[in-house]
Amino acid sequence: MDAKNIFYELRTKNGLSQDELAKKVFVTRQAVSRWENGETVPNTETLKLLSRLFDVSINTLLGTPHKLVCQCCSMPLEDDLIGRNKDGTLNEDYCKWCYADGTYTYSDMDELIEVCVRHMANDRFSEQEARAYMKQLLPTLDYWKRYEQLSDHGQFEAFKKQLTDEINALAVEGMPKVEKLNALVGGYVNLAYRLPGGATVKFLDDKATYLGTQLEPEYGDGRCFGVLANMDFILVCTYGAQGADPELLLYKKR
Repeated sequence: MDAKNIFYELRTKNGLSQDELAKKVFVTRQAVSRWENGETVPNTETLKLLSRLFDVSINTLLGTPHKLVCQCCSMPLEDDLIGRNKDGTLNEDYCKWCYADGTYTYSDMDELIEVCVRHMANDRFSEQEARAYMKQLLPTLDYWKRYEQLSDHGQFEAFKKQLTDEINALAVEGMPKVEKLNALVGGYVNLAYRLPGGATVKFLDDKATYLGTQLEPEYGDGRCFGVLANMDFILVCTYGAQGADPELLLYKKR
């Protein structure tokens, strides 16, 4: 879709007149009209304001002229997969799994490779082939090339260690010791738990990124433990295959 059509579609979808949109991004109505007629495109600062207002990437606003890939793991990026800066704006260089709220979630390339391999391996692409491919690819990506410059020098890893210790200290019956926490996007793990009165409730933000893991139970009844956490809380649940029949075991404020 051309940029002019995207500007028009986003404006009307959000119920804004040209005057109303102009006021929100500090331009004239005539400027908005020229965008929608294809005569001009917004400048860089206005594109940033439009991106934040409509919660889409600048790449999308301009008609997707570039193929975006995560510069940490190489995942192809669509708007709903893009990571966010601390101020909530989209960072078009990274996915939600590798970059969340202004924080890089991976400092160990080998750890990231193992996470990626689990999702890449199939009948036509063995784990060994996937691992070799990622070992060759990741060093070419911007994050790993500039790791010394971008790294937080272990601060996030220290936070994960502290969080892991807190979770294990809860001593949830039947749950194995948590060894590692991975980045998980809320929309993929936001299960609906049934309350005693019959209603269901979700605790996560679909767009947010959390730390968590899945653990096989010690007593082997076919249900898995799910652990999710962030700066504010720790959640432990159990569920069946594909997240069926989830049961909330613990929700603790930190």
